[in-house]
Amino acid sequence: MVILVTGGTGYIGSHTCVELLNSNHEVIIVDNLVNSKRETVDRIEKITGKRPLFYEADVTDEQLMDLVFSTHRIDGVIHFAGLKAVGESVEQPLAYYQNNLLSTMVLLKTCLKYGVHRFVFSSSATVYGENQVPFVETMDLLPTTNPYGETKVMCERILTDTAKVNPQLSVALLRYFNPVGAHASGLIGEAPQGIPNNLMPYITQVAKGTLKQLQVFGNDYPTVDGTGVRDYIHVVDLAEGHMAAIDQITPGVHIYNLGTGQGTSVLQLVNAFQEANQLTIPYEIVERRAGDIAECYADVSKAHKELGWVAKRGIVEMCKDAWRFEQNHETEPL
Repeated sequence: MVILVTGGTGYIGSHTCVELLNSNHEVIIVDNLVNSKRETVDRIEKITGKRPLFYEADVTDEQLMDLVFSTHRIDGVIHFAGLKAVGESVEQPLAYYQNNLLSTMVLLKTCLKYGVHRFVFSSSATVYGENQVPFVETMDLLPTTNPYGETKVMCERILTDTAKVNPQLSVALLRYFNPVGAHASGLIGEAPQGIPNNLMPYITQVAKGTLKQLQVFGNDYPTVDGTGVRDYIHVVDLAEGHMAAIDQITPGVHIYNLGTGQGTSVLQLVNAFQEANQLTIPYEIVERRAGDIAECYADVSKAHKELGWVAKRGIVEMCKDAWRFEQNHETEPL
């Protein structure tokens, strides 16, 4: 199939492009490079031996998206493009609502215009709000604690309502948890611009000496050691989940959690990284971060049952792969 991947030079998008190309799909990337780099296209080609088509464009630009769809025969879309930092969304809600909602609406409208019926949406576990763990796809969605999560909820509703009146649409809403790690080649991985919002790249930059010490946001949560608990999933496992979805979805709306089903605390991840890579990570406890919840991990049985997908890579592999990429990657001066 010819798959359009929005946000395809980003962290999860780039790994998904690699899996698609390795499975003989053709890939077209649309990315505005707001949080990624053009050289990622070269690295995808180096890993796979195949070069994806690349458009530097914003998915909110209706004319440009029309040009892409009218130029190519597209079979399906995987939609990653969007702003994604929880803390930043609390500070800049309008930017998040405008970008994340509009990009989804423009893309969906263009899909309908050109008869593209496979649509995989990059959603998030944040849509569950402060539900009881483990999170199950059938749960009612509670109000989330941040605008980023709210944009994911709204995009899911937009896709669901549109599918109701367009029965030919096949939509997969992939609610994934905390992607970490990198491709085993060390060529692509998580490379945020500026100070990282996510835990693993913060740890790797401290290990590298780019940052002085890790800030742990709160140690008074009702968890095993007082720090936040998350379901960390290797980014390659996550990419394989997207492959399974785009290959197998049928008409209607299908919701899948993509995680490991196990929770790991911040300090447990720090200790695992130290042991896996024989390094010491200095850290300090600071106040809780706005928008964070205590625990977040998945019930992943539905994806296993319906898609035949299961996460195969463990915490040690995640830590080793993330550190290998960081060592190969030139971090921007902060």
